[in-house]
Amino acid sequence: MPATRKIEIFSAGCPTCDEAVSQVRALACPSCEIVVLDMKDSTVAQRAKILGVRSVPAVSIDGRLADCCAGRGPDEATLRAAGLGQPLP
Repeated sequence: MPATRKIEIFSAGCPTCDEAVSQVRALACPSCEIVVLDMKDSTVAQRAKILGVRSVPAVSIDGRLADCCAGRGPDEATLRAAGLGQPLP
């Protein structure tokens, strides 16, 4: 059994991401190893893609994207339903 739980925070460095980093740090326990990853780094972006990150901030715990961070991001059907790609009358 590992001695620590690895928490990865995928961030773009914006105020919303900074707030998420603060929240995770406030909730963390001594067993949590927190790593903040910069999405501007291509290696980090590739790791995020493998995990299924579609928007930031996003949090992975022990290599698994947290449920609250899964399935977010732009979705073609939702964007089209909101009017994207439809000319005005």
